[in-house]
Amino acid sequence: MDFLRPASWEEALAAKAAHPTAVPIAGGTDVMVEINFDHRRPEYLLDLNRIGDLYDWEACENSVRLGASVSYSTIMENLRAELPGLALASHTVASPQIRNRGGVGGNLGTASPAGDAHPALLAAGAEVEVESAERGTRLIPIDEFYTGVKRNALAADELIRAVHIKKADGPQQFSKVGTRNAMVIAVCAFGLALHPESRTVRTGIGSAAPTPVRAKAAEEFLDAALEEGGFWDNGRIITPSVAKQFAELCSGACNPIDDVRGTASYRRHAVGVMARRTLTWTWESYRGTAARTEGAA
Repeated sequence: MDFLRPASWEEALAAKAAHPTAVPIAGGTDVMVEINFDHRRPEYLLDLNRIGDLYDWEACENSVRLGASVSYSTIMENLRAELPGLALASHTVASPQIRNRGGVGGNLGTASPAGDAHPALLAAGAEVEVESAERGTRLIPIDEFYTGVKRNALAADELIRAVHIKKADGPQQFSKVGTRNAMVIAVCAFGLALHPESRTVRTGIGSAAPTPVRAKAAEEFLDAALEEGGFWDNGRIITPSVAKQFAELCSGACNPIDDVRGTASYRRHAVGVMARRTLTWTWESYRGTAARTEGAA
């Protein structure tokens, strides 16, 4: 196994073009586990740790640009207001040491359905910035990024440079089921984001299908229910029947398997429970914000 260590982003792209099978490594929190357990033996490792701009992040007017190597700890410390769903998900990632090393770019590169960042990225409507030496930069919508079990939409000569995530315009939540809150691979996970500006809801489900997925039927149902009931304007509590139907549709979006961490039926049930709870939490937060806004006016 050869170790490639570029000193700049341009050198990294050139190395990836010359060695398309090279596996990028930054935090190493996924790749090194596979190598240590002899589950993977790549011909080349492409070390990105010397590329400083991958650790940079920028809060723009309407979005945040996260370099691929920005750590979960950095997100937790600096972006709770802008990216609340992702900050909550970051809290559940392994140990403090791993949160200091691992980042969203690695989660996306590995594309494991159990990655903790994926539900929050789906719910927020992120875009992945990738680049190749030959074709330059392109943005991949998060909905198009996951193509199969641990497979993504990257071409062989492309590297992930950054993730673009819209700033939250409403409450967001993240929930995860595991034997412990952290230091464990998710049995299943669920992310929810309210978008009052567009009067829409987005979801993200992890570890309950071959890829991270959205519960689109549940979103469409809830969008219609909130609009028809005037909930966005009147701030009323969502009725139990609406919450129940939303939870059932979220469960129906799953396509899980039985494995050592949980059965398929348990995962479907747990996703439904998390969907109902996160809907309750986010809507209560929205109602509180709307009430404070009206009071101030």
